[in-house]
Amino acid sequence: MAAIPVTPQPRPADPSVDHLIQQIVAGPDASATCSADLAAGPWEIDTRPGYGPGASMGDVIPTGAPRQGELPAEYREADDTELDARIRAAKQTLGDRVVILGHFYQREEVVTHADYVGDSFQLANAALEHPDAEAIVFCGVHFMAETADLLSRPEQAVILPNLAAGCSMADMADIDQVEECWEQLEEVYGDMTAVDADGRVPVIPVTYMNSSAAIKGFVGRHGGIVCTSSNARTVLEWAFERGRRVLFFPDQHLGRNTAKAMGVPLDRMPMWNPNRPLGGSDQETLTDARVILWHGFCSVHRRFTVDQIDKARAEHAGVRVIVHPECPMAVVDAADEAGSTDYIRKAIEAADEPTTFAIGTEINLVQRLAAEHPQHTIFCLDPVVCPCSTMYRIHPGYLAWTLEALVAGTVENRITVPADVADPARVALERMLAAKPPAA
Repeated sequence: MAAIPVTPQPRPADPSVDHLIQQIVAGPDASATCSADLAAGPWEIDTRPGYGPGASMGDVIPTGAPRQGELPAEYREADDTELDARIRAAKQTLGDRVVILGHFYQREEVVTHADYVGDSFQLANAALEHPDAEAIVFCGVHFMAETADLLSRPEQAVILPNLAAGCSMADMADIDQVEECWEQLEEVYGDMTAVDADGRVPVIPVTYMNSSAAIKGFVGRHGGIVCTSSNARTVLEWAFERGRRVLFFPDQHLGRNTAKAMGVPLDRMPMWNPNRPLGGSDQETLTDARVILWHGFCSVHRRFTVDQIDKARAEHAGVRVIVHPECPMAVVDAADEAGSTDYIRKAIEAADEPTTFAIGTEINLVQRLAAEHPQHTIFCLDPVVCPCSTMYRIHPGYLAWTLEALVAGTVENRITVPADVADPARVALERMLAAKPPAA
């Protein structure tokens, strides 16, 4: 599973979500968007607390979340054509000194400049292929840049073009809450390092890649492991071999959907609400648990509903519905398939005959897939254009600013993980890499 080296391809349709939103707000397009503020430059809301307009705008941002300083006026006032030219010129000047990584959910105007496109872990691995690059510009969100810093060489600078590009799901499990949860579970289970007759400890912590470096470090210190949406089942199998239970965070839906597919009953998957004693459960429930699910979610994937799937089936005979496993269980159950962003991309690429696809994931990826595969009919299940709030904070203006700063010898917005966090976090990542699915 590798990130995709970018090669220019003809685009039969405009894949730009930003252009679509501009048309909606201006009035010519009859579609709907969840926020007219998406048509403005992100610098207009960088100084405000919150995740910004888009899918996560209703989520509560933690106190002290990173904020972006003011973007110089020359980048705020430049139009798309000028920014495109400046980015290309800076890239040409920097050459192999810099590698640009673009997440699948990034706006098209940014992805077009990426050297690699992929999910968070694919892109972190892509950075490893350029050990001689002086800088890695990660066009994604904060936890992704942290992961790239964990896996890159110490002298390489990992840059996040807009520090306000966080992740509301990752923020739903902060390190203090997780430490408190672990202490409460110790009161229920006793010594967390004690093994039973089968050689298993009471609990193995598993964190989704979409979590902070601090959480990955916690997992590494406590015998746990990291997972992605692509390998969650393999990782849970690894954890069940070593623990009687799994504490899974921060995304409840990926944990529930994966464990359910493995045969774990729903009544043995209690939810842990960090704002309640014992997470809102009791000792008997926790003792009987197989998977303890953290009360977190992705606001992009929570927007998808069974009603949307029913509507797609009613309007498109033979439609193939594929959703991301971060979607609620009822949506995953109603879909034809569920899989990671890479799974969705490969499923569409592998379709030999013209097919109608209804996709339940972030709109930027869906629009791009529709443009790249005009032989198919591809649309987003959610009729409201509502991109990931924080991915949308990465604008070509910020990319131009960081690249031109590198040309001038200045590193802006460097992301660095402290050694006391980085060392155990790498252990958790290495365990994930070593956990291989069984041979077919």
